[in-house]
Amino acid sequence: MTCICMIGFNYPVYSQPVRIKDLVEIDGVRGNDLVGYGLVVGLNGTGDGLRNSPFTEEIMANLLERLGVNVVGEASRPRNVAAVFVTATLPPFSRAGSRIDVTVSAIGDAKSLLGGTLVMTPLNGADGQIYAVAQGTVIAGGISAEGEAARVVQGVPTAGSIPSGARVEREVSFDFNQVSVLRLALKNADFTTAARIERVINQEFGSRAASMLDGGTVALDLSRIGGGSPAHAIARVETLRIDPATRARVVVDQRSGTIVIGADVRISRVAVAQGNLTLRVEEYPLVVQPNPFTDGETVVVPRSNAEIQTDGGGLAEVAGGTNLSEVVAGLNALGVQPHDMIDILKSINAAGALHAEFVVQ
Repeated sequence: MTCICMIGFNYPVYSQPVRIKDLVEIDGVRGNDLVGYGLVVGLNGTGDGLRNSPFTEEIMANLLERLGVNVVGEASRPRNVAAVFVTATLPPFSRAGSRIDVTVSAIGDAKSLLGGTLVMTPLNGADGQIYAVAQGTVIAGGISAEGEAARVVQGVPTAGSIPSGARVEREVSFDFNQVSVLRLALKNADFTTAARIERVINQEFGSRAASMLDGGTVALDLSRIGGGSPAHAIARVETLRIDPATRARVVVDQRSGTIVIGADVRISRVAVAQGNLTLRVEEYPLVVQPNPFTDGETVVVPRSNAEIQTDGGGLAEVAGGTNLSEVVAGLNALGVQPHDMIDILKSINAAGALHAEFVVQ
């Protein structure tokens, strides 16, 4: 028997206040995506096959030419280099000289980036400007080994990362101190949560400090909050706590059999019949021999045994739940496996007895 367990809840279930900073994003305070095209060298024969990846040969020739080495017209076929895309995110308020992490991914037919070194690679933003430069030793996320007739791969050796592998060269212009009105964007838009954020801010700083624009946005008048600067005002606001409102939701993962039930889920009184049908057919061939001193022949007479078994199949009642503990107790009373429970929840939802959003992953 498998039961649904309540993790992190005691009886009865109480909601816990959450900081505003964990529920919202501040308008304008955001990261910026960067991308670059570079070369990883020093691989142990696991790089690109230059005949199949001509762009690797081209970038290697350009790099050597910038270093004063002329390889035009030369037949170069090394297997210790690989062309890669380098991606990173420039955090908000990053200053020139600070370091950021980068991700390196092979784009040719390289077998592994393990032990390679990324050569100096400019990272461009959406506007085409260079904001950072990456270089360093690649930490690959897998391992690969092969012989003459077999190959084994664990993880993804053609992608890796370089912690603090890029240095910021250009800053994103954003004068935060000149902002007079800021908007808080809720990570999960909800009118009730937005109204609670507005109410707690106005109770703390005055009746006009915050105003709800819609279910996902709350505007702040920083002049009414005070604190000396917009940064100080935001620091005072984001530490306030509220009880966020959440949608009643049931999330199931059919691959792993995981079931997550929200605290506000309710199930109406419903009866469920569930059982497993097993069909078994067994053969018992019988050898028949003739009597002694007769002209008869030995023959094999077929014998079969067929039966159908049904495990479970009883009609069980799931009582209507008024809180999470009662819903879990009612589902556990069925005593079925997680994958069967997913099918039962689907059927309860189709019958209109599950009062929640049903999400299947």
